[in-house]
Amino acid sequence: MNPPPLVEASGLKKSFPLRSGVLSRITGYARAVDGVSFNIAQGETFGLVGESGCGKSTTGRLVLRLLTPTEGSVKFDGEDLGSLPKAGLRELRRQMQIVFQDPYASLNPRMTIGATLMEPFHVHGVGATADRKRLAAELLSKVGLPADGIGKYPHEFSGGQRQRIGIARAIALKPRFIMLDEPVSALDVSVQAQILNLLMDIKKEMGMAYLFISHDLSVVEKVCDSVAVMYLGKMMESGPVDDIYTSPIHPYTEALLSAVSAPDPERKGARIRLKGDAPSIVNPPSGCVFHTRCPLKIKDCETVEPKLTERGPGRFAACLVR
Repeated sequence: MNPPPLVEASGLKKSFPLRSGVLSRITGYARAVDGVSFNIAQGETFGLVGESGCGKSTTGRLVLRLLTPTEGSVKFDGEDLGSLPKAGLRELRRQMQIVFQDPYASLNPRMTIGATLMEPFHVHGVGATADRKRLAAELLSKVGLPADGIGKYPHEFSGGQRQRIGIARAIALKPRFIMLDEPVSALDVSVQAQILNLLMDIKKEMGMAYLFISHDLSVVEKVCDSVAVMYLGKMMESGPVDDIYTSPIHPYTEALLSAVSAPDPERKGARIRLKGDAPSIVNPPSGCVFHTRCPLKIKDCETVEPKLTERGPGRFAACLVR
């Protein structure tokens, strides 16, 4: 029997109110996430991919309880985060961390790197001051930076080095789960591979799980075990990475993969160019939200919302045509 998943997201929805007028009355809602469900096993890297604005980063913040879902629930190691008291949630946060997209914006420019890395230990009451300094130096070494960087400030480091510092801060308390929100998209291509290799080495050493959020499908293919494709707040398809990349079911997944540069010429097919832009999350289309751009749509796609159904072992897709 397989062990229960470490992270269980069930029916997650998040709507943001839109206000206007002098009295700031609510005039509508932006549905950023609309019914997203997935599980992440211990030691697994689960990817969320899609165009900008599809809701993947909001989903990640819902999983970490940085945002409160409008509907749905998140369980971490069987604990429902929504039912935990404040003290219980605070204690659980030691096991759930995040690495942000912009390594410079995520670091306080007025704090030394040492103070930044010691902050998690201070917040959670780990060790005395001398112990925290030692642990901070060990963290720098673990991510491939010299120990003398402990007295420097963020502006004295390159973008790749700052992201290493962000990773060091995230693993300080030895968490079991880390959300990686576009962790390499702000870095030079030459540095991206180094950071990805570091993340994979840390995952292997510490046995943690990752939620890897990215719009770069070539990166997701390299680091993820399974992946979910999102469009306009909904999941279009999910499954093992190898299966999704070799035989996509949903037309949207197929279109995304056709735009990926493939080194293997036999694998590269014709580019599928979607017409128009993604609709607004304030007024999404009826039926299948992708039907306004889908090259395979039928009449029912305009009125019938497809359910995410199982199409094979671990494979799910929401499509009426396939």
